[in-house]
Amino acid sequence: MAVDAVTSATSTTSASSSSSASAAAASASATLDYDNFLQLLIAQMKNQDPTDPMKASEQIAQLATFSQVEQTIKTNSNLETLINGNALTNASSYIGKTITSADEKTTGVVSSVRVYSDTMVATTTDGKEIPITVGVRVGTPATTTTTETTE
Repeated sequence: MAVDAVTSATSTTSASSSSSASAAAASASATLDYDNFLQLLIAQMKNQDPTDPMKASEQIAQLATFSQVEQTIKTNSNLETLINGNALTNASSYIGKTITSADEKTTGVVSSVRVYSDTMVATTTDGKEIPITVGVRVGTPATTTTTETTE
């Protein structure tokens, strides 16, 4: 069971890494750095109407807006990393527990969990897969006890 957990964690990490990599690539292509912003600002100043020049307050407002957008993108990236780490922690807590599907047709002891960007799927010790969604029941494995009777 420990090997499955390690395998699951490894595959989960690579899935999270690819998700983070794609998010980083998307944010990199959607953002400008300060040099690009300053080049745009200079081009705007060079091409503005000399009879109606841009006010300094408008330039400062543009710079502040640009800074806010950049910080929001960084915050979203950090939040995504936090969510992925939380999903990994949650996934590992399912291993060894009994799980019953939402429709109560499938049940078993969780041997590994795969984490995707939008869901988690538990694999039981007998190879059944159960998506972890609303309505899934998770508990501790049933233990068998023997009682001795004395006469």
